Amino acid sequence: MKRLIFLLMISAAAAVLFRTFVIEGIYIASASMEPTLPVGTKYFLEKITVRFRAPARGDIVVFPSPIQEGKDLVKRVIAAGGDTLEIRNKIVFLNGERLTEKYAEYKRSNETLDGDNIGPLAVPAKSLFVMGDNRDESGDSRDWKNKGTGEHIYFVPVEKIKGKIILFY
Repeated sequence: MKRLIFLLMISAAAAVLFRTFVIEGIYIASASMEPTLPVGTKYFLEKITVRFRAPARGDIVVFPSPIQEGKDLVKRVIAAGGDTLEIRNKIVFLNGERLTEKYAEYKRSNETLDGDNIGPLAVPAKSLFVMGDNRDESGDSRDWKNKGTGEHIYFVPVEKIKGKIILFY
């Protein structure tokens, strides 16, 4: 009996460590990443890679919301430290070149929304500019503001990234 209890405790500890440091299941609760990640689907959050290298452009990452405590967000990395980003009439320009974004969707393309015209912005070192794929329905780096000061929050510090979404295509 003691051996069984010991094995169960070891298994539980291993499961907690695995979920905390290696991989975790996540649920997509909002439409901000549609059509890439539909509402109600489940994916894996891989946590090891971000411990050894910063997320790359195009990676889909999870991080704590900069404007709402206790909430994690899922967004795509558009620009990283050292990049220059500009958005003109919803079109993203990265380092002076138009960014090809086959994943981006615009549901209100005839409306001008907050964040449809930004920059140019220099992305600070160890920071990321992130956006949802469902651009007109996503709260992201384009429109986050500090509630106390009203100051724009354009960037997510790399150290805040919890992991990358694993997509199986």
